[in-house]
Amino acid sequence: MKLIVFGASGKTGKLLVEQALSDNHMVTAFVRNPSNLNISNPNLTIIQGDATNASAVKKAILGHDAVISTLGTETGLRKSTLLHEMTQNIVQGMKEQQVSRIAYMASAGIDKEIPGMIGKITMKLLGNVLDDHHNAVAVLKDNDLQWTIARPLGLNDKPLTGSYRKEATGVPKGGRTISRADVADFLYQAIVNEEFIHQSVALSD
Repeated sequence: MKLIVFGASGKTGKLLVEQALSDNHMVTAFVRNPSNLNISNPNLTIIQGDATNASAVKKAILGHDAVISTLGTETGLRKSTLLHEMTQNIVQGMKEQQVSRIAYMASAGIDKEIPGMIGKITMKLLGNVLDDHHNAVAVLKDNDLQWTIARPLGLNDKPLTGSYRKEATGVPKGGRTISRADVADFLYQAIVNEEFIHQSVALSD
């Protein structure tokens, strides 16, 4: 399978690239700064580019079987539309290049679904980021694509377990955190096994 990963030099994206390469898939990493990736593999192609550049995104998507987005922003907690804009470019590029499958890493809270006082505080604190993800996800859902959305709870750098909870409605009961490695695993497995199509799945350990 030929996969293109947007956000490949981020913590989750890098783990995903490594997992796909270990299974001998062809991977294209679309990154702003290639020096941040530090992976050498004959099955890896690195494209330097910016996902806000629609023409660069469209060109990069050509010839791939599926897209995975682990894009984030460097805007902190400030209001931003970057994720929405970048996802619009990816969707447009997919449609023009006739690629239909995408897995997208969002965040728990994009649908105001985290319960309890801690949930309310978290969603208020991260409100701008969650709004941007929510709008990006809406673009995926509004187009004729085979999308899968990951909604992880709090991310940490613990090792891959391969054993984590998934919930299509709300979030896993009592869930608080999940490792980036397990989120990467979910995104990867959803693509290669053609699972969770048209589902938005909350993840926790």
